[in-house]
Amino acid sequence: MGPLTIRRSVRLRLLTLALLPLVVLLPVLLGVTMWRWIDKYDDLLISKVASDLRIAEQYFTAIEVTHATEVQALARSVAFAEARAQGPEAVITLLTNDEVTGDLDFLVLQARDEPAAPEPFRTVAALASTDTPSAGLALLTADDLLAVGPQLSERARLDLVPTEAARVIDKTAETRGMVMLVTSPVPQSDQVLIGGRLLNRDLNIIDTMNALIYRERQDIDARTGTTTLFLEDVRISTNVRLFEDERALGTRVSEVVFDQVMGRGEPWLDRAFVVNEWYVSGYVPLTDISGSRIGMLYTGFLEEPFSTQRNATILWLLSSFLVVLAVTVPLFLRLAQGIFAPLEKMSATMTHVEKGALEARIGHVDAQDEIGEVAQHLDRLLDQVQERDAELRHAAENLNDLVDKRTAELREASKKLEATFAQLVMSEKLASIGEITAGVAHEINNPVAVIQGNLEILRASLSLEAQEDLQMELDLIDAQTHRINTIVGKLLDFTRPGELSDATTSVDVLKVVEDTLVLVASDLRKHNIEVIVDHAPTPGIHTVETELQQVLVNLAINAAQAMGDGGMLTIKTGPEERDGVAGVLISVADTGLGIPKDKLDHVFDPFFSTKLSEGSGLGLSISQALIRRTGGLITVRSTIGRGTTFFVWCPVQNNLSDKTAITST
Repeated sequence: MGPLTIRRSVRLRLLTLALLPLVVLLPVLLGVTMWRWIDKYDDLLISKVASDLRIAEQYFTAIEVTHATEVQALARSVAFAEARAQGPEAVITLLTNDEVTGDLDFLVLQARDEPAAPEPFRTVAALASTDTPSAGLALLTADDLLAVGPQLSERARLDLVPTEAARVIDKTAETRGMVMLVTSPVPQSDQVLIGGRLLNRDLNIIDTMNALIYRERQDIDARTGTTTLFLEDVRISTNVRLFEDERALGTRVSEVVFDQVMGRGEPWLDRAFVVNEWYVSGYVPLTDISGSRIGMLYTGFLEEPFSTQRNATILWLLSSFLVVLAVTVPLFLRLAQGIFAPLEKMSATMTHVEKGALEARIGHVDAQDEIGEVAQHLDRLLDQVQERDAELRHAAENLNDLVDKRTAELREASKKLEATFAQLVMSEKLASIGEITAGVAHEINNPVAVIQGNLEILRASLSLEAQEDLQMELDLIDAQTHRINTIVGKLLDFTRPGELSDATTSVDVLKVVEDTLVLVASDLRKHNIEVIVDHAPTPGIHTVETELQQVLVNLAINAAQAMGDGGMLTIKTGPEERDGVAGVLISVADTGLGIPKDKLDHVFDPFFSTKLSEGSGLGLSISQALIRRTGGLITVRSTIGRGTTFFVWCPVQNNLSDKTAITST
């Protein structure tokens, strides 16, 4: 990935992080808020029309109660009693007097069980009790209305007006009349006084009801509030306008509203298409005196003013957001440039350095913040890199020749050592153990002396700066040549197990494990071995540190060779007591193929090897001798296909003088 790609990536991510809340999250939040507000706004309109509908129902009920009270008062009046005493003609004269009838369209005196009376009259008469009048709605046919009063039949007739979305019916006119019937029993007789008010074209009820609901409302214009009485689905009394000066009498309600209100008897509280415009509407069914649904009561107000106001509010919010976006995005981009410019300058400088221009520098940046500090720090690091590069180039010019020369000598010495060791393996199988050991010690000491001598020459030839740079490597070579000498001494000790060449000291087991892993790191990497160290706090053990290190190096190298390419080497340390003696247990486990059971008992025998032509077979036998000298024990456990584990146990104190080494079972 090039610098340009990096700059674009950083710029894109910063812009995304900064603009995401403004460009994405804020619109989402605004949209959710607007959606919730519109939903609540619509709910509020529905609540308003529901409240209006309840007022209309209460007013309608109040009219029924008023007429029932009037009829009861007339039936109990002195004037009515005097007219009855004078005869039927006086009663008829009284009941047709406009001052007596008031808002009622007719008054009829009949027997409670008059068989010739229309069915609604008989029903309402049967409902009247001696104490309270009864009231209710009824549908009267054209003939019933004609029998009561000729003008009522003519007033009830309404020609049906074709209406959009209304249900399909065959008739073209509505001749029935919706009548509010009230009745009161006549005292001291079996007669009842029945009054009726024809609601077809009764605009006084509708206009009064509409004024009561909307005239004092500040949230709704009284001109847009509407009230209607329906006979089934036909408007028989309404203030809804078909045209400017013509009421929509004879128009019909939509089929979907009719099905819900008249069909299922459920109120309708929602927007609805009324004649030629959308209204927020409320419909409730009306039932007659027998409980059958015969019509609907409607209130509603024009939706357009509210939708206009709602849309204007939404438009204002969107415009405000766009204005905020138009102002803030350029401002942010201008501020962001103060961040991008120093970053791009640093990226360009690093590109020049990668191409070899170590003298390239960022220089002064205007940012007085963390970015400015990073730029200055990067310049200081580039100064140090340039200085170190010059020093290394100078040291390399003097060191390359000397290193090549000494490397050739070391290779030659190494070849001699390998040849000597190979010859030793072949000859040791025919000679005695003592002669083999002495020969190996003699042949190893010579190249080691050459290595040590050349190391001293190398130290003397290097400048102080070079010695400081290579101090770790030189010390490591010195330490390992000393270790070679020590190993040679241990080979001689192997032939003389009763003699100790080094004094024991208190040894930190974890440190020995860590040093061992440093020495075998190259072998482990070569075999792709993963290492796990599990160390529990342990006391120091009294042994020769180099001997313990030699044992662990041998076990680690054997494990790596057993696993081949890839595996896991696990080294665990922890305290363990054996036969009442405090000690430390070190386990070295591999995930190799394992050792066959018939060879497991011979792994510590001199010259025995499971690696065929590789190795001399002395490693484990020498390791066993070294551990036993400290009073310790080395054992092995192996499972074919799962791996091998070696256990090295050493006592905390050297018990060789007063206790023999613990043996394995």
